[in-house]
Formats: sequence, C-alpha cells, structure tokens
Amino acid sequence: HAPDLILFGMGYTDRDVAGRLSARLDRPVLAGAIDLTAGDGSVTVTSEILGGTLLVDSVFEGPAPWIAVVRPKSFAAEPAGEALPEVVPVAMGDAGHAGSASILERIAEPSSGPVLEDADIVIAGGRGMGSEANMALVSDLAEALGGAVGATRAVVDAGWVPYSLQIGQTGKTVKPSLYIAAGVSGAMQHVVGMKDSVTIISVNKDEEAPIFGLSDLGIVGDVNKVLPKLLEALKARG
Repeated sequence: HAPDLILFGMGYTDRDVAGRLSARLDRPVLAGAIDLTAGDGSVTVTSEILGGTLLVDSVFEGPAPWIAVVRPKSFAAEPAGEALPEVVPVAMGDAGHAGSASILERIAEPSSGPVLEDADIVIAGGRGMGSEANMALVSDLAEALGGAVGATRAVVDAGWVPYSLQIGQTGKTVKPSLYIAAGVSGAMQHVVGMKDSVTIISVNKDEEAPIFGLSDLGIVGDVNKVLPKLLEALKARG
C-alpha cells in the first residue's frame, strides 16, 4: 500500500514490531513521539528527552515509509469532520519460524476499580508511604473517590504493588482530571508519566520535594497521618 508513515503505540508488542520492521525495511524509526507534523515532503516528530525536561524535533530523512512510536495520552480525541478513514484488511503473511510458537495458557491478573490509564482520578503511592501495609491507605482513598491506584517505580521494585500499577518513564502514562501524589518525591522518571494531569495534589513531609513544584496544591506532612484524616472527611460527607 506504499504508506508514507507507519504509527505504533508504546505497547510491548508495538515496540518489538516497530524495531523489527525498521531492520527489515532498512528505514528509520523514531520512538517516544508526543507530536507529529507533516510538511515539505517529510514528517517532524517531537519527543521528550532527559525525563521530559527537553523537547526535541527530529525530521525523517530518506525514502518512505517512516516509522514512529507514539507515547500514550499524547493526542486528545477530536472530531475528524465528515471524512472517514478507509480500513483496508491486509492478509497475514508467512511468519516463518516465529509463527511456530503457540500460546498454551492465558492468566488474567485480578483487578478492581477503573483501569489506571483511563481513570479520571488517580491516587499514586510513593516510597514515602513507608511500607506495603501502608499502601492500603492509597487503595482506600482510591475506592472512596472512585479512582485508580498507581505507584512509583520504587514502590514496585520493593514489591509492594505489581508492575501493572507503575506510572512513569518505564511504566504507564496517565492524564486524569485529579492526580493525588501520596509520599511521592517527584523524580523525573515518575513525573514524565503524570505531569499532564489536570489537577495535581501532593502530600509529602519534605517541603523541598520536587513534586511540589508541579502541584496545584501541596500538603507538607506525614502522608500516613494526612490520608486517614482525608478519608475521615470523605466519610463524614457521605
């Protein structure tokens, strides 16, 4: 079909296929895109580097097709007008040796509440929660607000919550209306996954924590004392 541009998401399979396709076609691939601009016979890809502190514009060179991997939550859904894209089914070719693998079993990880990536309210726990047992406060607050639980990499690495809840550069990207950072210091690797949240509320006992520079409301205090008070207030309001 001779496309000019092939787009992939940031899923594991997407990235694997994009890399293999780049090698097979001998064409460039640009990853981590947060914006794309077409013009002058090429496409410019905007991406974040250094934990989201800098934006870089890269332009594809050489013949098409070009390949781009786009970060989630980069584009808001907008009406496309009357023109509808044409869906063209493409038959799967011979997968070769890779096609000899077979799936023997599927195991679904149990979950409750909203899906993290789609939640309108996210409560994220950081190392400041202190222990796995204290993470129950984050879950209780998420349940009270009808939100989803998230976490920093430090919490995931400690084994307090599964990797599926990790937010950040090596985790998931979220963009909720309300993001509550509980005991989150604000390391850049985490911030890149939640900085576009509409309203950010942070609770941290370190008044110099970087997360406060990103927050709409900051509470300096022990998160394990603040969250119970917040839960009491929510229950009192019914």
